[in-house]
Amino acid sequence: MSLTAGIVGLPNVGKSTLFNAITNQKILAENYPFATIEPNVGIVTVPDERMDKLKDMYNPERFIPTAYEFTDIAGLVKGASKGEGLGNKFLSHIREVDAIVEVVRCFDNGKIIHVEGNIDPIRDIETINLELSIADLDIINNRLEKVKKKARTTKDKDSLLEVEALEKAKTALETNVALRQVDFSKEEKNILKSYSFLTIKPIIYLANIDEQELGQPDNEYVKLVKEYATRENAQVVSLCAKTEEDLSELDDSDKQEMLEVLGLESSGLDKLIKATYDILGLATYFTVGKDEVRAWTFKKGMNAKECAGIIHTDFEKGFIRAEVISYEDLIECGSELKVKEAGKARLEGKEYLMQDGDICHFRFNV
Repeated sequence: MSLTAGIVGLPNVGKSTLFNAITNQKILAENYPFATIEPNVGIVTVPDERMDKLKDMYNPERFIPTAYEFTDIAGLVKGASKGEGLGNKFLSHIREVDAIVEVVRCFDNGKIIHVEGNIDPIRDIETINLELSIADLDIINNRLEKVKKKARTTKDKDSLLEVEALEKAKTALETNVALRQVDFSKEEKNILKSYSFLTIKPIIYLANIDEQELGQPDNEYVKLVKEYATRENAQVVSLCAKTEEDLSELDDSDKQEMLEVLGLESSGLDKLIKATYDILGLATYFTVGKDEVRAWTFKKGMNAKECAGIIHTDFEKGFIRAEVISYEDLIECGSELKVKEAGKARLEGKEYLMQDGDICHFRFNV
């Protein structure tokens, strides 16, 4: 399934450098605003040590890890909701992503221009979040009166619920509360989904720090970002985008050596990718064999039949059952045969909720 995280931020905070590191693509990353105009999309492999163990166990002809998309979106400036900078183009690109990675500059460097003239991460965050909120409010205000009129005239249940949900959203935004922080009911969420509101998308704040601060206690800028993120129950990942770009150009052994020199156990990108995967509510199941070991991304809460459809629609239409073993049982027992001998292999029906790490073989008939 295709899901996308969008990298956003003010101009010159390190978005394009970060994107280069994520995808190892050489896109334009220059020291002036709006170096990125059209969104750049890259496919990112999700780091998963389980795949390495499955590869060693099966020695397959094909080895396909799970992945998702990162989109690098042009820098936003104050007034974007009113058309400043790239304005509506920027906002439309954000509407197309499933989650937001908001890059915040947390280092001083007089050689790199900041669009506001000085470093203030909270101001930068609030600039972006305010523009997203204004854009959401504009949609609500344009729609609300029309829905209210319909609800008054028809007394239609769905229209009345839509009015209630929109008014709840409007109240939140007018009091500087992002929609992701509002406790909407399941019915309200379904109604609001069609609006593609910007502030309802899950968010990670990425604190871009100087290389000299890697492995050190958080600087004052990062501390401020973490305090802000805590108030809205958001995650913060700290990394140096330039270092990550350098690491992305190395082979595995050289990368590990550089991480050790820097005093890091893993790259910041690995942490970011895993965190983004988590906030999107994603998990992984596997299909295995001598021909192919493959990881498949699914939304937590999907059942076996729906997950079968990720491989092919025919699998879902003609679903009979899923033969399932857990990754942990496979590693503990050493082979599929020994898992079965231990009585730990299962036959699951269409309503079975797929679990992260399930290894599946789907039976179907069409």
